[in-house]
Amino acid sequence: MAYTAEDVKKLREQTAAGMLDCKKALDEADGDFEKAVEIIRVKGLKGVTKREGRSTSNGLVIAKAEGTRGVMLELNCETDFVAKGERFQELAQELLNQLAASSTNDLTAFLATKLPSGQTVQERVDEGNATLGEKIEIRRIAVLEGSPVSLYLHRTNPDLPPQLGVLVQLTADAVEAGKDVAQHIAAFAPQFVRREDIPADHIEAERRIAEETARAEGKPEASLSKIVEGRVTGFVKEISLLEQAFAKDAKKTVQQILDEAKTAVSAFHRFKVGQ
Repeated sequence: MAYTAEDVKKLREQTAAGMLDCKKALDEADGDFEKAVEIIRVKGLKGVTKREGRSTSNGLVIAKAEGTRGVMLELNCETDFVAKGERFQELAQELLNQLAASSTNDLTAFLATKLPSGQTVQERVDEGNATLGEKIEIRRIAVLEGSPVSLYLHRTNPDLPPQLGVLVQLTADAVEAGKDVAQHIAAFAPQFVRREDIPADHIEAERRIAEETARAEGKPEASLSKIVEGRVTGFVKEISLLEQAFAKDAKKTVQQILDEAKTAVSAFHRFKVGQ
């Protein structure tokens, strides 16, 4: 069965395989388009295990927030060339839609959920590995629900899809404050909502480092305790969202901005590709 240049083009568009691979598949399939698609998928899937050890330091962050529910997903790939491609972004959107429709916030459980096509999420990701010719993986997911959720996505490179995303859950609806705090989290990367959330061993480790550093600097013994506690306090303010100076008004803390909006942050997630 003969095939045309249009068949090659269509096969490339459907599978994202290279032109030479498409021609070889059509030759092997004797021009049968559907069989050629199957050949490319099979050959691509055979390469998935070979790609398992590769680094996936590129990709995108995709999210949606509607009312009291927000979901976010980081999908990784090997190169920025694939990250900015239409098929990779369509795959990310398909996976996000599945996450929005699912009832889990556990990545392992999510990978086992079934898409409308009957495939599991993991099988769909493996298919992406095959058709895009790179290692593709979902690095992490986040789900917030039960009270108003704000969302912020940021492009770190105008030629690429968003690579930084933030979901923020508020105790009461405050659209502008939610957006501002989400942008603040994107810029200042706090690790916890409040100081009480910081594990005690984190603080103790920082206290030990502060004391050793102060001694190495030759600080007087009489002032050591005060210096150490001052540095620990600075550390806490640096990683605790509510105590950070607000990005848009450094004279106020994030806590003050939230108080003025008559709301509070109950949880947040910050994803950045490669971090």
